[in-house]
Amino acid sequence: MSVLLLQLAGPLQSWGSASRFARRSTESAPTKSGIIGLLAAALGRERSEDLSDLAAMRFGVRIDQQGTVLRDFHTAHHFETGEPGPVSERMYLADAVFVAGVEGSKELIEMLQQALQAPAFLPYLGRRSCPPSRQVYLGVHVRLGLLEALRREPWQAARWYQRRRCSEHQIKLEIRMEATDDESDDVLRDQPISFNPLHRQYQLRGVRRPARAIVENPQAVRPHDPIAALGNKPCS
Repeated sequence: MSVLLLQLAGPLQSWGSASRFARRSTESAPTKSGIIGLLAAALGRERSEDLSDLAAMRFGVRIDQQGTVLRDFHTAHHFETGEPGPVSERMYLADAVFVAGVEGSKELIEMLQQALQAPAFLPYLGRRSCPPSRQVYLGVHVRLGLLEALRREPWQAARWYQRRRCSEHQIKLEIRMEATDDESDDVLRDQPISFNPLHRQYQLRGVRRPARAIVENPQAVRPHDPIAALGNKPCS
């Protein structure tokens, strides 16, 4: 088994799992359905194509920069009739950064690695209006499991955010892993079955929260190094 890591950073992100009617909410971290959709798009798959091989991969995410919730209002038109729909309330995450990972066969991970570096369809962070601000592909691990890969990846938060926490040499980051048994801390309806716009289907998926990852803060001020401290702004 191999692990593919993605970095998800952008001005806005939105990861819905329970949106209904005119209110489109977002989870506080990327959903499995959102990431599988991103990977399927990179491969060039149409929404009606089979995605069982991608959905079978194990999923996990690390919250590197939590971001803030932003509310907006949208109008839309039906994709077949062109008739206007109701005004909808939509929620986004602003200035958030995540490290997401999927674990699967070596052949599938290699195929996804190549697709992400030359995607057939442009990737977006949950909604088409949310383009990434960095390269999505982060790396592949062949000797680490998914949880260990998420724990070992360096902190991907924005530099200004790291400086804001410059008094902390080590940062604890929350990890959310797909549960492999009945012991889960939460349940989300984000296990994709079909992305067909005429009949989207999702199943429930268990989520657990293991011990937090501990990563180094590259912008931490070292009191014993006055020269390095001169280049850092005061902590706020």
